[in-house]
Amino acid sequence: MKGKVEAIIGTQWGDEGKGRVVDAVASRVDVVVRYQGGANAGHTVMAEGETYIFHLLPSGMLYPGKTCVIGNGVVVDPQQLIEELEGLQEKGKDRARLVLSGNAHVVMPYHKVLDGMEERFRGTGKRIGTTRRGIGPCYMDKVARRGIRVEDLLGPDVLREKLTFNLEYDNLLLTRIYEESPLSFGEIYDQALTWGEKLAPYVGDGSLVIYRAIEAGDTVLLEGAQGTLLDLDHGTYPYVTSSNAIGGGGCTGAGIGPVQITRMTGVAKAYCTRVGSGPFPTEADEESANRLRDRGGEYGATTGRPRRCGWLDLVALKHAVRVNGLTGIALTKLDVLSGEKKLPVCVAYSHEGRRVEDFKGGYSFLEKVKPVYKEFEGWEEDTSNCKNFDSLPEQARKYVEFIEKETGVPVVFIGVGPKREQMIRRGL
Repeated sequence: MKGKVEAIIGTQWGDEGKGRVVDAVASRVDVVVRYQGGANAGHTVMAEGETYIFHLLPSGMLYPGKTCVIGNGVVVDPQQLIEELEGLQEKGKDRARLVLSGNAHVVMPYHKVLDGMEERFRGTGKRIGTTRRGIGPCYMDKVARRGIRVEDLLGPDVLREKLTFNLEYDNLLLTRIYEESPLSFGEIYDQALTWGEKLAPYVGDGSLVIYRAIEAGDTVLLEGAQGTLLDLDHGTYPYVTSSNAIGGGGCTGAGIGPVQITRMTGVAKAYCTRVGSGPFPTEADEESANRLRDRGGEYGATTGRPRRCGWLDLVALKHAVRVNGLTGIALTKLDVLSGEKKLPVCVAYSHEGRRVEDFKGGYSFLEKVKPVYKEFEGWEEDTSNCKNFDSLPEQARKYVEFIEKETGVPVVFIGVGPKREQMIRRGL
């Protein structure tokens, strides 16, 4: 009997708590696959009294006996990956087998420089709000068919040829467009060879590893980065990431067929947050946003930037249900809402005087919409020790049940605190 493939997908603007959901599921799966994005993502896991932040490593790395795959759809910052591995090794927590896809593209130093230069060139008010980790420029090189892949770090001659061409091209941009100093070939080449030496033991065919696991009857978990509203095609364009964060991206980013995915779980916060620029229809007023930010610890795991905070947007969530084909919702940070007297939930938009219930990601539409709220009574009780759904306060249960009714998808997981044990399972 062949194994099953499950996926954990962000349904909002990232930072939904995918890492802790993956960690909760990882104990019963055999293979965990990170399939897109790069070090601009940060998945936080609290386990055994310690906090771990993974930017590139799959969240299943804390479990012994698992296989963790960094798929071909990821853009890999080698230095970041090496530091994450060494950090786990120092703590004796490098428990899983890691496979790094040789087809994954490498974030090079010039990508980071160009990322910052392009943001500067856009000027105030037009910046995307990138993390300046080189993600966009690396994906651009991939599409332009001049990218450097992980496997190239292991071949000095191929690396030299590709790097020579790329630096000639990018140094023209840096010197003639951005009026910056050119980058040194020798320094980057030597650094890249060192990366290759350190990462060589992990490099393999990620797609083949996943295929063989499925054929052997193992369960595979696809771990997405960012979220649906940051998807390059289905998010709030142009304020999006540079890859496909939706479930379909898991197929291309991991190298599997779409019919192999049997369960698609979308992760949503009980409210909404966003980092960086772009439209945010349910963004709260300053006082409410500060309360949510302080109680929820809403600061970027990658950048430390304070997140913009607001109320749950069901128009956007139903969009995520549709484009991902969600079979379940993992609702995180319900505990953060404790103490709120009133809880607005966006059930529609008002656009130029008309009620709109279907999501459109384009900036020109979203910048003009106003949220139409349905207001719920809040609850004062602390939910952090709740072990099952019936132990939640009545108003919290009504809040969850309304989400299920409106989306047509069951809430299969409820997070009531940041720790591994602070969760309510309802089918996940």
